[in-house]
Amino acid sequence: MGATAPGFSLPSASGETVALRELLAGGPVVLTFYRGSWCPYCNIALRSLQQHHDAIAARLVALSPQIPDESLSLAEKHALAFDVLSDLGSDTAKQYGLAFDLPDDLAAVYEGFGIDLQRVNAGHPRTLPLPATYVIDRDGTIRWAFVAADYTTRAEPADILAALDTLG
Repeated sequence: MGATAPGFSLPSASGETVALRELLAGGPVVLTFYRGSWCPYCNIALRSLQQHHDAIAARLVALSPQIPDESLSLAEKHALAFDVLSDLGSDTAKQYGLAFDLPDDLAAVYEGFGIDLQRVNAGHPRTLPLPATYVIDRDGTIRWAFVAADYTTRAEPADILAALDTLG
């Protein structure tokens, strides 16, 4: 906490380019990283954030290494009212220290489940982000962070709201 959030400019599911600096011009930002639409834990977390969307007064934005078409399908399926951005190659996740490469045995398991990471991640099949959520103050300072090595654990909306309340 207290570090400056790395900037980004990424394509949204609707084809627009979204930049952190532009989001911050409207106030605090809640930034959440997820692995992809194929991940059931990610889907639950995004639906939970959607349920609290009105209470989260900040700009809420979700990033994954998926191509925009996959993000669009996810946003439509769950009727998400927030931007879902494509971090192809996980470059932004790398800046936040969240990117990791799947080991060969785990990649084989995903392939066995029919998850085509090669296609949905635009040729970057092994690089995924750790689940993480940040509350970034209007000046670009990270005021609250949740990062988990366990992909089944996610930030609770109540904790995000409490962090936003501290911004005054």
